[in-house]
Parts: sequence; structure tokens; C-alpha cells
Amino acid sequence: MAKEPNNRGRREREEAPEFADRLVSINRVSKTVKGGKRFGFAALVVVGDQKGRVGFGKGKAKEVPEAIRKATEQAKRSMVRIPLREGRTLHHDIEGRHGAGKVIMRTAPTGTGIIAGGPMRAVFEMLGVQDVVAKSIGSQNPYNMVRATIDGLSKEASPRMVAQRRGKKVAEILRRDNAPAAEAAEATGA
Repeated sequence: MAKEPNNRGRREREEAPEFADRLVSINRVSKTVKGGKRFGFAALVVVGDQKGRVGFGKGKAKEVPEAIRKATEQAKRSMVRIPLREGRTLHHDIEGRHGAGKVIMRTAPTGTGIIAGGPMRAVFEMLGVQDVVAKSIGSQNPYNMVRATIDGLSKEASPRMVAQRRGKKVAEILRRDNAPAAEAAEATGA
């Protein structure tokens, strides 16, 4: 009997490794029935560890706290890992789409901050991005904006991932513009 509470405590610690969550939107919906109207609530929540993992979820219930709890649970189950440059910005400019929602995300120098609106800002804050410039074009629906943002982020590739896919070293991938000039000089014998 004494072992059961210890196992339960250990299991709870493993399941909750410090996730932050952000309520993006709450929507009251009503259903008209014979006696009047029944109200329900739909919540959209973004969850992340602020170190490169993020997920979103939606929950529906008769009460707001229950809808938020359901959305948070779904968000924790749908988390994805996103590679970040220096742990603060994106590796390259990316574009994401979902339905009519289109978002453009660009890398930014240190000190820029998060220049993004509403639902996109919540995703970046939960992801742990500190410097990014983003613009939403098209749908202003928060569900589509969050999905488009995560779609774009999931397309991001770090130099290590590209090098591994192409069977090269990271240094070969990151070579700058002066490298072709050096190769041309070697070829001519200069």
C-alpha cells in the first residue's frame, strides 16, 4: 500500500515538466432549445515550455474553466519541437498557411522583440522566441492564425537538420558568399 502514493507522485512529476499556457480566445456559443437557450464555451489555448516546444488545443464545455482545462490537455498532447537559432529566433524566414489564414515569419536581430499580433504572439511567447517579425495576411480567425503559425514553424529546418538530410557537414552548409570565390581562385591556380 505504501508504494502506490510514491508511484503516483513520481508519475505526476514526469507528466508536468513546467509548461506555460496562454488562453488565446474564448467563445460563447448558444443552442436554442424548447425552453430557451443553452450556452456553452469554446476555448483556444497555446501551451509551451519556452525552450522550443509548443502545441495548441481547443476545448468545449458548459463552463469556462472546464473548456480551458480540456483545451490545455489537448495542447499538451499535440506539442511539436521547433529548432531555434541561439534559442531566441528562427533560423530562416518562413511562411505558413491554413485555410484562408496566411502568416509570414522573419528572423530578427537581438533586441527586436516579438513583433506579432494576438494569436501569433501567444505561440511565439510559449515557444520561447524572443526576436521575430511576423505578419498575418488573410483570415483573422484565431484558430486559423494559430494553425498557420504552427504549420509554418513545423517547416523550419536548422542547419544541422539540412546537413544531415544532405549527408554533409554543418560547416559546408553554412559557408558564406566568399567560399565560391575561394573555390574559383583554387581552380584557376591563383
